[in-house]
Amino acid sequence: MASFTQLPSGNWRVQVRRKNRYVSETFRRRKDGEDWALDMERNIDRRGSPKPKAAAQVRTFGDIIDLHVEDMHEVGRPPRRSKAAVLEALKEALGTVKLSQLNRERLIEYGRKRAKQGAGPATLAIDFSFIRTVATHAAAVHGIEVSAEEVRLARFAMKHLGLVGNSQERDRRPTQDELDELIEYFETNRRQFIPMGRIVRYAVATTMRQEEICRPDWPDVDMQKRLLIIRDRKDPRAKDGNDQKVPLLNLTGYDAWEIMLQQRIITRGWGRVFPYDHRSISAAFTRACDELKIEDLHFHDLRHEGTSRLFEAGLTIEKVALVTGHKDWRTLRRYTKLKPEELHRLQTAPQPSLEEFIHTLTIKEPAMATVRQQV
Repeated sequence: MASFTQLPSGNWRVQVRRKNRYVSETFRRRKDGEDWALDMERNIDRRGSPKPKAAAQVRTFGDIIDLHVEDMHEVGRPPRRSKAAVLEALKEALGTVKLSQLNRERLIEYGRKRAKQGAGPATLAIDFSFIRTVATHAAAVHGIEVSAEEVRLARFAMKHLGLVGNSQERDRRPTQDELDELIEYFETNRRQFIPMGRIVRYAVATTMRQEEICRPDWPDVDMQKRLLIIRDRKDPRAKDGNDQKVPLLNLTGYDAWEIMLQQRIITRGWGRVFPYDHRSISAAFTRACDELKIEDLHFHDLRHEGTSRLFEAGLTIEKVALVTGHKDWRTLRRYTKLKPEELHRLQTAPQPSLEEFIHTLTIKEPAMATVRQQV
């Protein structure tokens, strides 16, 4: 049974409820709405599923990607850069595939091809996650006949083949010698316009990502409380509005507040704290590692290093999370690569040597004198 409601704009909202199915659309003319409602009721009677107006021209996987992106824009949640890039790549690779051919075999073929091109298990896991999201959205929101179950089966097969999985945790921590070498290289290189030596120290001291170093403006710095506000800090659940206050500490071997004061003098408190492109910072860091022959070190590893140093300084999980911005210990754990020998340094009382320990026991138990002589 269809219902018609005229909106203040003069348009007509048409709602169809039939056999526990519901779908609605808006039309300029009531006559168009009546024709559409009749078509929906017939579709439900024949196939048990409506087929809204928006899906009438949908034929390929590329079409439902466009439909998904359009809907996300409409509700004020447009895909961000990384998701938009993945969707664009999927559209290029699978965009011309007809929905009737988007089956398990076709998706496995796509996954094998991507793996041969060098895509790792974590990358393919992201690809299949987005494919399933787009397919589910098309079926649930628009009643388009596309099976998310085929995607699930293909992903299961890819996982069984070892082509889909979680990313490997990096355990690379820079040594202090490597950090000293990098800082000296940057600070003695006259061609280096960006103060990379200071940025390297600041990255370890604050555990911030490249974008978080370069984005804040001076009004975001609380000079009295020694805090920095990072606006819309990266978060897998809700980045928008995720503003966090980060204390600028001196617990990692580098003083974040001292570096902040140096930047205050250099920039005169105008504009951004570090007015540089984060991509240029990444490129300069990679170039320096290549020239110094420091292998397998990424700028993001400095975040891991700073996080580990905060734990080694004796901070609790909750306090470290205030600096790093993590809301989940499981995620924070991946950034923590503690050195077992550092735990000895955290003991409040100095620990005796073997000789001192045996001497103490000899006083308490004379029988231990024999052991002492053997030692």
